[in-house]
Amino acid sequence: MSEQRTKISVPALNGEQSLNRYLAEIRKFPVLTAEQEYMLAKRYQEHEDPEAAAQLVTSHLRLVAKIAMGYRGYGLPVSELISEGNIGLMQGVKKFDPDRGFRLATYAMWWIKASMQEFILRSWSLVKMGTTAAQKKLFFNLRRMKKNLDAYEDTDLHPDDVAKIATELGVPEQEVVNMNRRMMMGGDASLNVSLRGDEEGSAQWQDWLTDDRPLQDETVADAEEAQWRHDMLVEAMDSLNDREKHILTDRRLVDDPKTLEELSQVYHVSRERVRQIEVRAFEKLQKAMQRIAGEKRLIPAT
Repeated sequence: MSEQRTKISVPALNGEQSLNRYLAEIRKFPVLTAEQEYMLAKRYQEHEDPEAAAQLVTSHLRLVAKIAMGYRGYGLPVSELISEGNIGLMQGVKKFDPDRGFRLATYAMWWIKASMQEFILRSWSLVKMGTTAAQKKLFFNLRRMKKNLDAYEDTDLHPDDVAKIATELGVPEQEVVNMNRRMMMGGDASLNVSLRGDEEGSAQWQDWLTDDRPLQDETVADAEEAQWRHDMLVEAMDSLNDREKHILTDRRLVDDPKTLEELSQVYHVSRERVRQIEVRAFEKLQKAMQRIAGEKRLIPAT
């Protein structure tokens, strides 16, 4: 949005010491109804009304702060993550089209996360900006996947876990091993670290969010994002043939997945052949979802 025409007044965030005050101030901005949001977005889209843009931005500052808290484990100041996310939010407001039928929070979330992730990648000396898309994906998903596998945070991964992660993310197993060791060396910031060193009674990182109740805009965004992903998955499944659909569904999309042996008996092929079909189908599904997402213009280019 034009800096000459649109001046948005956002509460000051000057380092970590003012973070609690900032979080308290941004909670004062009202959450917009769908109708209010639509009218403001149309005003900005058609007239570049700076006041409309300001209301759209300030009503979503809490969403930025909430997302920033999810990236605390990378050891960077939350205040800086929020600042980067606010830039992404403003870009999202600038490009938002209210006539597409979804809420601003759903669209802006992608811009916010993209801004924060690029900041993290620039800041981590072990992961340069020249990193491939697959390595970026691995970087931002490894911790979550290790947690799901009950893998220890500060040790090498078991070979079976390495294989599972590599298959799901579509990267070589050695890259999983290397990235895990790099992140172990980089270390995480503990959520129990005091804001003022060892001073007794000082607030901790985990205390920065004073209200853990779900935000209305985040709840709406999560629901709409889940529905969007479901619809996109259904559409992407059409890119698979019947056998690929069946194998991928029974292996990855049901609560009680079938084994390779069970499916090999159904199709009268080897377990290895079933595994190959599963991997190929998953790759086709990923490409189809990326294409669909690009066509819908919901994911900004980074």
